[in-house]
Amino acid sequence: MVATVRIRQWPKPIGLEPGQAVLEAALNAGIPYPCGCQSGNCGSCKSMLIEGKVTLAEYSEFALTDEERAQGLVLACRAMADEDIEIAWIEGEDLALHAQRKLDCRVKTVDRLTHDITGVTLAIEGGGPFTFTAGQFARVTFPGQKTRDYSMASRPDEADLVFHIRHMIGGTVSAFVADALKPGMTVKVEGPHGVAHLKESHAGPILAIAGGSGLAPIKSIVETALATGRRGPVHLYFGARDERDIYLEDRFKALAARHPNLSVHIVLSQPTGATARRTGFLHEAIAADFQSLDGAKAYVAGPPIMVEAVTPVLTQRKMRREDIHADAFYTEAEKPKVGA
Repeated sequence: MVATVRIRQWPKPIGLEPGQAVLEAALNAGIPYPCGCQSGNCGSCKSMLIEGKVTLAEYSEFALTDEERAQGLVLACRAMADEDIEIAWIEGEDLALHAQRKLDCRVKTVDRLTHDITGVTLAIEGGGPFTFTAGQFARVTFPGQKTRDYSMASRPDEADLVFHIRHMIGGTVSAFVADALKPGMTVKVEGPHGVAHLKESHAGPILAIAGGSGLAPIKSIVETALATGRRGPVHLYFGARDERDIYLEDRFKALAARHPNLSVHIVLSQPTGATARRTGFLHEAIAADFQSLDGAKAYVAGPPIMVEAVTPVLTQRKMRREDIHADAFYTEAEKPKVGA
């Protein structure tokens, strides 16, 4: 044991092993520490260092600015204690803190959603109850595979867990899911995690923005918001490369037919043929559609380049930075590049 960590929101201190980050130790201890990518990219585990000193591993300036660092803020996923410390996570609006569970699940269905996205439905057989807030994710371990993070596409009130898993080029886990995963196989699920979730006290307009398999958490957010009686405008923007990358269109059309406050916008960035659909990039479509987003909230999920392009457009349209809740889907290959 190299250091003791006192977390202001938790009654018992925890110990850190040499080279271990605060967040890793907290999650191992079952503490519902707010977090996202766990690799220094997203800033979801931003915390105030109250006492003591830490060494920070490399991280993205998007996640923690020099000004914030000077104010005593750190990233728990990159902070290794040099001595005993006291730390507190930043308590944001409507921060969801659920009991951390280790679930034993079984595959119910495996469905091809697009040429490279697989839908996986899991039945929970042990370790529950599992509660989460729409927009959160879990750590999933398929048989014989490394653990990966995937967002829940299902609503929190549904019994089964649903994930949308994109087959990444060179990705061994996603290849296993696409080619070898079968109903009946056992799967381990740990969580929930993530702070880019539905803020239930907010009654204003919602922009739900998804790129690729980022539609999974956005689907959960949109369906949950409408199912719980949301009356304000809900604008769903889904960006795909080409026609073959579009999925769940009929489902959202049916949802919009039942809920007049939902509008659905599909944008193709790289159509290979003639199309009557809207083309371009999501941030361009949003910039064209809105003059002011004051009072609205945005939930953004998908490739980092999309998240980074959308964010400044939203702030330019008068959306507060704290009203942008983003989940950038970093691949395992991209995660080590923080700080590069």
